[in-house]
Amino acid sequence: MSRIDEAVQLFEGSYLCSQTVLTVFSEELGLSKENAFKIGACFGSGMRQGEVCGACTGALMALGLKYGENKPKCDEVSDKFFEEFKKENGSFICRDLLECDISTPEGVKQALDNNLFREVCPKMVASAVEITEKIMDE
Repeated sequence: MSRIDEAVQLFEGSYLCSQTVLTVFSEELGLSKENAFKIGACFGSGMRQGEVCGACTGALMALGLKYGENKPKCDEVSDKFFEEFKKENGSFICRDLLECDISTPEGVKQALDNNLFREVCPKMVASAVEITEKIMDE
């Protein structure tokens, strides 16, 4: 199974976007899946504030595990990740991607009523994994 398929499957199985993206890279970067799930647990839904998409946050955590001992490289790969993600998806801000503010009860209701968590979020998870793989393979 590809990382993208695994991440989307985990997301659809009730894990958060941040958890799924970090987890599919974790073991090869020296972090157990169990700890990856724990670390990513508070970063979904744009840190529960509709801010930076949790899939992006999980990707940055994975990139940090790979490049974290080299600050200039971390800066470079972070910038590249955000540039690619925004180019592909129009934004990296959760409320912009979902077109509603899920930091409010009304926004969560709107997202649920319109199946945004099932239709938009898996695409963001897949995109984050794909971009992260591309950066790590360079």
